[in-house]
Amino acid sequence: MQWHVIRTGRVWVDPGGPFGLVPRPLWEKYQTPDEHGRVPMDLNCLLVFSDDKIILIDNGLGDKLDERARQNWGLEYPHGTLLENLAKHGIQAEEVDIMIDTHLHSDHCSGNTRLTDGETQPTFPNAQYIVQRLEWADAMHPNVRTRNTYLPENFVPVWEKGLFRFLRGDTQITSHVRCVLTRGHTRGHQCVLIEGAESPILFMADLASYAVNMTRQAWVTAYDVEPLETIATKSIWQAWALEHDALLIFQHDTTMTAGKLYKDDKGRLQLRPVEV
Repeated sequence: MQWHVIRTGRVWVDPGGPFGLVPRPLWEKYQTPDEHGRVPMDLNCLLVFSDDKIILIDNGLGDKLDERARQNWGLEYPHGTLLENLAKHGIQAEEVDIMIDTHLHSDHCSGNTRLTDGETQPTFPNAQYIVQRLEWADAMHPNVRTRNTYLPENFVPVWEKGLFRFLRGDTQITSHVRCVLTRGHTRGHQCVLIEGAESPILFMADLASYAVNMTRQAWVTAYDVEPLETIATKSIWQAWALEHDALLIFQHDTTMTAGKLYKDDKGRLQLRPVEV
């Protein structure tokens, strides 16, 4: 089993999204806003080699956005695009066996598809795409709050090709990789647990968008559809991370990609950065 963090771009967003009701004097210690008052969010993904399978976890905003959409996101590629960075590991899109979507918000799954000869097609045509069944239901029937992030072009072409596998809760994918339901950000949000390394690894997705969200139980994003569920779910995985000395991978954090949770001498949760 091997794994690698894959960079797929960076966006600049209004801090009211990732930090919700947290006052600026508190969150500004962890993320520095630009001249427009926006904060950066990386779009990190994970590449895993397990049981002779090539597995990709999330895929960012992809490469099919028009200029206006790129400007709205403040999208930039300081470390290269998804497909460029996969190629650095010798991986072509056609070689990916399993594509795990933690959820179907556009900043996590737009790379599911790409434009080919003017048509939207699956980016990974030979992969099995994996998502929670409940997440699929919510994406296909969005409400007035979620319809601007559940964009059909990011998942319907995959479904039309018969490439989706829908999960019903926690599911073992390979001997090293397990999807675990982590409700809160969305009803069908899932994190991905990887075992077989020195410490278990948890790809956090939006259970903790920034690293600090994992140490502050009440810090939840304005994007969460069930913020109280996020808090309850987070408390479970905080205890698990402490017990197992787990390595946590933070998808959006620009200052700490990975870290381990611990308690300081006052019993407060802190994170120790880990180079990956």
